[in-house]
Amino acid sequence: MMEQVFFYAALIVMVAGFISMLRIMLGPSVPDRVVGVDTLNTLVVAAMILLGAAYDRTIYIDIAIVYALLSYIGTLAVARYLQGGLS
Repeated sequence: MMEQVFFYAALIVMVAGFISMLRIMLGPSVPDRVVGVDTLNTLVVAAMILLGAAYDRTIYIDIAIVYALLSYIGTLAVARYLQGGLS
């Protein structure tokens, strides 16, 4: 039963990741693509947490936390660059 729950959750995350990839490739503007990348990073974190819960390994959750922090900092840096403030 639990394997099916993780399978369907992973399937939902993969479909959402595919939609995010479409936004990144087809986004008409740079901010749209940045939002797509941020969404994809969030989905990667969700997938890592699912993986950690499915295999009962806490290392995946630790990696997900670090990845989420780095993703947040990266998004802030890109947003600041788009405003012209990295000089």
